[in-house]
Amino acid sequence: MYRQRQMYYGGDYNPDQWPESVWADDMRLMRMAGVNMASIAIFSWAKLQPTETTYDFEWLDRLMDLMHENGIQADLATATASPPAWMAKNYPESLAVDENGVPFGFGSRQHYNPNSPVYRKFAAELVRRLAERYKNHPALAMWHINNEYACHVQQDFSDITERKFRDWLKARYGTIEELNDRWGTAFWSQRYAEWDEVPLPKHTPTFPNPGQSLDFARFMDDCILELYLMEKEILNEVTPGVPVMTNFMGFFKPLDYWKWAPHLDVVTWDSYPDPHEGRPYDAAMAHDLMRSLRGGQPFLLMEQVSGQVNWRQRNALKKPGVMRLWSYETVARGGDGILFFQWRQSRAGAEKWHSAMVTHTGDEHSRIYREVAQLGNELKKLDDVVGSRVEAQAAIVFDWENWWALELPSKPSSDVKYIEQIRNVYRALHEANIGVDFVKPTDDLSKYKLVAAPALYMVTAEAAANLEQYTKQGGTLLVTFFSGMVDENDRVHLGGYPAPLRKVLGLAVEEFDALAEGASNRIRATGAKPWLSGEWKAELWADVIRLEGAEPLAVFAEDFYAGGAAATVHAFGAGRAYYVGTFPEPAFMSALLRGVAAECGIAPAIEAPHGVEATVRAGENGRFTFLLNHSGAAAVVSLPEGRYTDLLTGASYGSSAKVTLEPNGVAILKHE
Repeated sequence: MYRQRQMYYGGDYNPDQWPESVWADDMRLMRMAGVNMASIAIFSWAKLQPTETTYDFEWLDRLMDLMHENGIQADLATATASPPAWMAKNYPESLAVDENGVPFGFGSRQHYNPNSPVYRKFAAELVRRLAERYKNHPALAMWHINNEYACHVQQDFSDITERKFRDWLKARYGTIEELNDRWGTAFWSQRYAEWDEVPLPKHTPTFPNPGQSLDFARFMDDCILELYLMEKEILNEVTPGVPVMTNFMGFFKPLDYWKWAPHLDVVTWDSYPDPHEGRPYDAAMAHDLMRSLRGGQPFLLMEQVSGQVNWRQRNALKKPGVMRLWSYETVARGGDGILFFQWRQSRAGAEKWHSAMVTHTGDEHSRIYREVAQLGNELKKLDDVVGSRVEAQAAIVFDWENWWALELPSKPSSDVKYIEQIRNVYRALHEANIGVDFVKPTDDLSKYKLVAAPALYMVTAEAAANLEQYTKQGGTLLVTFFSGMVDENDRVHLGGYPAPLRKVLGLAVEEFDALAEGASNRIRATGAKPWLSGEWKAELWADVIRLEGAEPLAVFAEDFYAGGAAATVHAFGAGRAYYVGTFPEPAFMSALLRGVAAECGIAPAIEAPHGVEATVRAGENGRFTFLLNHSGAAAVVSLPEGRYTDLLTGASYGSSAKVTLEPNGVAILKHE
């Protein structure tokens, strides 16, 4: 069982980019900055195996020894993320192929075909050699498998993959007749008579078959997970007890991290919010998702940037205090470690303008290094927080396969985006300082007072039954438009929309209006709930709803459905089900969710001014309240009764005390 006893701090360390004469100064600067962990050898395959038949580990031996001498633990990578040039040259079949049949070339990264037997053979051999060589090294803390799987190549269209896809379909459906039924191939004369007729969904004249596209997404996810499991099996065999992980990328569409997470000892992920966008709501949302993947277990932030990235159109700098504030948001939402890409800023290559812990000045005299060192030395004060868990009484249903299905082409509106719908709910709860977990639609939901399921377009029979049972037994369910529409093969649920959810919601959607770009409607409260009053803008979508027991909370003000329900509530069993049949402005979602949460008995972590984030973590070493000021101005927070100690400053606070937070200020209060 994975157990961590200190807050990890460090970054990707790539000393193979530098002469060994620099390494000693790296160690000096790391010690000054409070670094206790470094990820190494992530992109070192070409140095570790310069030719097909030769290996060079001596430089890595010296590095591992040097790190251990300086008290720095190694997150040792398997180096399989970027195969060397000799493989592309000698084995061109190892390269991935795009949808037009064109192989990717060497000269970037992640150019391999995940289904290539050649790639898998050489990767397995390298992993085994690394594991055997370093299995007893005292610096080895954990294994870092590959890097950001599918970041650049999510699909492959080679002949190898086509044959494997057919085998996968045979195992899933058994007969070609079953496949035809599930995919609805009677439409457009797509019926198959033999398995070898079934192609990959390559470049097509118009919309490809939705069921085929959905299954191909599932299949490629399985193929890439196979790569991870191949390496994990070797590492577990040779180094049992050493934690194994790979780095996720938050709300990353191609890979179903619910399926991956059970195979990691600790979830780690890479976070790069854009400072141009202001407060990083999406990063906070992703922190909560990453924490939820293993049932609330704390995660590690494996990559973030100290200053600015290099891959956006315009790359904003994190201004003074922002990196520290956002780092503590990571900890507040369940992070037990902060690492950066990378330690020393590269002189050459595609990421030389991606900032690092040590900038191009190469010393300790930059603003960025000073902030890095401040954070690293502060984190040493938070060991009591390690292992504690975030408290949440609300949950949001998130389903990767629903994401894939919802955003396939040929929908009523191509502008219905899953993450946008998730964000509209999440942001309202986040700004109210209401803790949120993410859950699968078939999870046990009984511990949550409120469960929201935005845009749950694809609903299986099992999921529908689970949501219905949760509500019937006293839970509060919130569903939004275009939910409950299709089954797991993207076939419409017949019997009136949303057929599997009609009973619990107490309504039927007779038809829906996809609003034009820039068009809007208005919705106004009916007065059914005292906490919901006013009128709000609504865009994108409008359901024409027939009530079947539900009560209208808000109605449309315009168009032929004026006066028709836009938002409803339905008493169902011992619980209630809310429905929102449009895409309302954030102010409506804020009013609705604050009212619903209060009705459920969910209180915010703390009453705080607008722009101050508050969360609570609790564990065997105590209870901790985090206060983070995103507002841009000084803020004063009144504390509930009790006694508190700020772990960062040592300041003590008594009952009803007030904490003043400067702009970008942070307080971490241990309850006495």
